[in-house]
Amino acid sequence: MEFKAQSIADFLGGTIEGDANAIVTDVAKIEEGRPGTLAFLSNPKYNKYLYETEATIVIVNQDFEPETEVKPTLIRVPDAYKAFASLLELYQQAKGNKTGIENPSFIDASAKVGNDVYVGAFAYIGKNVRIGNHVKIYPQVYIGDNSIVGDDTILFAGAKIYEDSRIGEACIIHSGAVIGSDGFGFAPTEDGSYKKIPQVGNVILEDNVEIGANTTIDCATMGSTIIRKGTKIDNLVQIAHNVEVGENTVMAALTGIAGSSKIGKNCRFGGQVGIAGHITVGDNVNIGAMSGVNSSIKSNRTILGAPAMDIAQAAKVFAIFRNLPALREQVLDMGKQIAQIKIKLEE
Repeated sequence: MEFKAQSIADFLGGTIEGDANAIVTDVAKIEEGRPGTLAFLSNPKYNKYLYETEATIVIVNQDFEPETEVKPTLIRVPDAYKAFASLLELYQQAKGNKTGIENPSFIDASAKVGNDVYVGAFAYIGKNVRIGNHVKIYPQVYIGDNSIVGDDTILFAGAKIYEDSRIGEACIIHSGAVIGSDGFGFAPTEDGSYKKIPQVGNVILEDNVEIGANTTIDCATMGSTIIRKGTKIDNLVQIAHNVEVGENTVMAALTGIAGSSKIGKNCRFGGQVGIAGHITVGDNVNIGAMSGVNSSIKSNRTILGAPAMDIAQAAKVFAIFRNLPALREQVLDMGKQIAQIKIKLEE
């Protein structure tokens, strides 16, 4: 794939300084730029690389003023970061524009497959499955019976979609993700063993949801586990049965949500956050990395710690933790002084 500077500028509504016919075939970070690549500069910390980079074209902010002459062709735009993100999206679409059905793959006769669909080798599409238009199903994907996959969704290699799942439009499910596996439900018996509770619900992903690699979303015991529209979930996240996650919420890797908890919209979870079962987290809640939440949280709060608390209180607690070694020494010194005083009083 080749892109000329003029074509890129036209797409972004930017202006060119340099060779309008300069051609790029790949993208790169500005510090790793090489001939034929496109890079961007938005953070002033990286300004020095503009004068060293071998990139052919660099996207910069409209108000950027170089300190000396630069080698690459510059494309000026209002926001270089957003502009480059738009180009990466276009680049990815062009790069991954696969169509057709590869063999061997299995599509049940009762399944309905839309137009302009890609099905990779060794993919399995079960009974009564409905696949929308422009869907991309990469090799070794499993889609269980009675599932629905909406238009423009991408299922990367090895994703597993259990039966009765509902996947919305323009979703992205990365390799190794499992949607609809059994929830962790077991009833203790008199002899100390556990009897499995059948999990007969499903999972619903609304539109524009992204699920990271090796993330697991369990089906509901009854009803549905629901991930609302626009939510982005990182790799290696566990979402248990009957959880509901509100729209436009983001979760970083290694987060775990226990069963039947309800997460509001526009929340942001750092890595390794743990949410206990059967609690509610309100809208617009920010939870710092490695926090443990064991009770419900009201909307519009920022919390941190284990157990999690308001960030202002957490800052005070952590300040005390940092001072504990010094406080310990003070207490030990006080103990010695008290012992000496006792000895003098007894004389």
